[in-house]
Amino acid sequence: MTDIRLTRKHHPGHTDFKTLPVVDMSLLFSDKPKERFLAAKALDQAVKDAGFFYLKGHRIDPALIRDLKAAAKGYFAQDMSTKMSHYIGLSDNHTGYVPQGEEQFYNGQGQLSQPDLKEAYDVGPETPSLMARFVSRAQTQWPESLLFKTTVQRYYREMLNLSRVLFKGFALALNLAEDSFTRHFSTPPSQLRLIHYFDNPNASDDDSGIGAHTDYEFFTILLPTAPGLQVLNGANEWINVPLLDDCFVINIGDMMELVSNGRYIATSHRVRKVRQERYAFPFFCSLDYDTQVQPIKSLLEEGETLKYDPLICGDHLLAQTMQTFRYLKERRLLGDVYLPGQGPAQPTSSFGRLSMKGA
Repeated sequence: MTDIRLTRKHHPGHTDFKTLPVVDMSLLFSDKPKERFLAAKALDQAVKDAGFFYLKGHRIDPALIRDLKAAAKGYFAQDMSTKMSHYIGLSDNHTGYVPQGEEQFYNGQGQLSQPDLKEAYDVGPETPSLMARFVSRAQTQWPESLLFKTTVQRYYREMLNLSRVLFKGFALALNLAEDSFTRHFSTPPSQLRLIHYFDNPNASDDDSGIGAHTDYEFFTILLPTAPGLQVLNGANEWINVPLLDDCFVINIGDMMELVSNGRYIATSHRVRKVRQERYAFPFFCSLDYDTQVQPIKSLLEEGETLKYDPLICGDHLLAQTMQTFRYLKERRLLGDVYLPGQGPAQPTSSFGRLSMKGA
């Protein structure tokens, strides 16, 4: 991933934003390069300021969004024994039902967060999947409902297409060739999560829907149905993120921070005080499994050093997942799976604000 040198000065971190910026991506669909570049400039500013932003002009059919919400609500309304028959630990490619307490994140001090007050259903590609190091071919685990399967598959495809457009936009934002990322985008292990947060009318500040973390991938396309998301700003304050009609919420992840050598910082976020039932649909945007991810040297200013070691895209995602999910921790103890790579895996708190210390 190399092209012309970036001429902007290095951006040291996020602002003390109180609300998320709004980016209209409409011009990224234009056949005119100048118009696509204008949209990319807006992406660049939003990412430098906050690492999080609202995205409008995305062209996703509202009817599909309504169908996805209905499919998720119907699935999670089933009894626990039915849902556990699709338990993610029964799959070969990390797909299926995720019960409450299955995953826990580590905070910046290396301490486990409280168990998340949520359940989920995870979907990803069959081949190569996130577990491609251990299983060469696998099938996605689906419930019996054909309507659920077809709706989720359609939404997954639409998100994959949208992420391709956004990858081109981020390349332009970094003054790279437009295909710098998408040339490594053929069968990425991108994941879609259908998340259900439980009704908790007495929720307090300490009640965790999801503990504070950064996302592992390049960026995330989030569709939420109710408030609860909080984002850490540059002044170390947690900012509430309300819903905005016809908008997704986008945030930068570990891999984009790495390739930009810290120009773009992965923003810590969490879900708190979920009093009303809430659904959320994050799509985690990745490049192909074997893509080597490293700081892009053409972006470095004179005298600037590399702040990050190279990683294999899929191996990083797998290692982070294996340090979070209970069933994978158990399989590691049994020797069925192992952390990928030659050296120690990055701890789950390696990116975001921690990476800014001493910068």
